[in-house]
Amino acid sequence: MSSAGIRCDIFCRVVDNYGDIGACWRLARQLTVEHGVQVRLVVDDLASFGRIAPDLDTTAQRQYLRGVEVVRWHETAIIADAADLVIEAFACKLPADYETVMATRAVAPVWVNLEYLSAESWVESHHLLPSPHPRLPLTKYFFMPGFTAATGGLLRERDAMAPQATQPSSIASGGPVCVFLFGYDEAPAAALACGAAQAGVDMTVSVISEHLGAKLQHWRASQAENALEGAPMLEFGIREFVPQEQFDALLRDHDILFVRGEDSFVRAQWAGRPFVWHIYPQPDGAHWQKLDAFLDRYCVGLTAASGEALRRVWHAWNGETMVDAADAWAAMLGCHGELQQHAREWAMALSRNPDLASNLLSFYRKIAKI
Repeated sequence: MSSAGIRCDIFCRVVDNYGDIGACWRLARQLTVEHGVQVRLVVDDLASFGRIAPDLDTTAQRQYLRGVEVVRWHETAIIADAADLVIEAFACKLPADYETVMATRAVAPVWVNLEYLSAESWVESHHLLPSPHPRLPLTKYFFMPGFTAATGGLLRERDAMAPQATQPSSIASGGPVCVFLFGYDEAPAAALACGAAQAGVDMTVSVISEHLGAKLQHWRASQAENALEGAPMLEFGIREFVPQEQFDALLRDHDILFVRGEDSFVRAQWAGRPFVWHIYPQPDGAHWQKLDAFLDRYCVGLTAASGEALRRVWHAWNGETMVDAADAWAAMLGCHGELQQHAREWAMALSRNPDLASNLLSFYRKIAKI
């Protein structure tokens, strides 16, 4: 069913620099390109946005990019009209004035709070629950992305899976392990070098962080005086951000992916590569439950050795000091073949569920009765 003529506003406050805006920008583009929806993206941090959309004018109050209207969200921003479908991304809380405008429409918009992605068991029971506004004649619905057909699904464009099978692994062809490294500053990056040396594996690393690159540089400098002839190679370089449209291809150029935040977490899964997720840390430690909930799902079907190796790396990468990160990484490298096959099978299984953008529009039509 065509969605042409539907107007959608997406509100985004950037907390995790690239995970929030990455997911919102990807959704905005997909709704526009694949479904013909008229999208307005209201975002408060154009500087972070500009890292993944380099042709964005980070000084403009309003502009059009890839067919999407982009509006800078600030305290005095005035949005005089409300869309048919309103997406409050990650509980960012809509401006009070905009809520008033929503309530004055002849037909109230369909209003959804697009929540953070989680594999936790409670997600299915909370998906699509209504929340009436305390003062206005409006109802907000909780829309829960997830990994089962009983959730809102995952962001997945029509061609997200297409190139997977054609991308060879450099490990399988006898080359060095090629690692993509995108993490928060506290990540134990030097452990990757230690573990590769322990496993006797050559490694090249594409680093999307000068801070993590400095950790690798420090490790290499500290080893130089004691380096033995024939020791494993470590090469790394700092990569610039690429436009979001090129990000998936960049991931598929690597054998193992270290990703952070929500957007790259999902893209690593569609890439069909073994990956390690640096989850956004929460002060109360709630992120550990979220991390383990995903691992519990993802590790089904792996042998005990591969599942344990993967879990140990994920925990060490996220700061669990009881795990030797270098030893865990060496063990994971030894399981690469099984982990690679499992990653492809996981992606194919996930792709059988409807995607998030399609689910959003189906829900919109149901509530709007069109």
